[in-house]
Amino acid sequence: MKLRVKNNSVRLRLTQVEVAHFNDSGRVEEVIEFGIEPHQRFIYAIESGAETETMRAAIENNRITILVPKAQADEWTNTARIGIEAEQEIGDGKTLRLLIEKDFACLEPRAGEDDADTFPHPNEGRF
Repeated sequence: MKLRVKNNSVRLRLTQVEVAHFNDSGRVEEVIEFGIEPHQRFIYAIESGAETETMRAAIENNRITILVPKAQADEWTNTARIGIEAEQEIGDGKTLRLLIEKDFACLEPRAGEDDADTFPHPNEGRF
């Protein structure tokens, strides 16, 4: 799962295996280790649940979790729909943009990119 954070937006991109795992278990998580101590880890996760009414994000103890309503997660994982998005009001007139997408293969090969488990790009072969 790829994480992109820019300005007031958080975007997650999931591979085919991760989308299937999210569909089956309701959760996918990644850990980035900056050192060997537990407080030197950063975790980002996506979870679905029937009790979640709207897509939203929370951050606590070096962990970002994006919560997705189960019905919305089921529709996204079981169809060709590419992404789901929401804006979360955070106060003082500001919002946090949330975007979850299926990860597509690159149209041009790039060094260091592993496209083995990505979704086929919809524009592949058009150029």
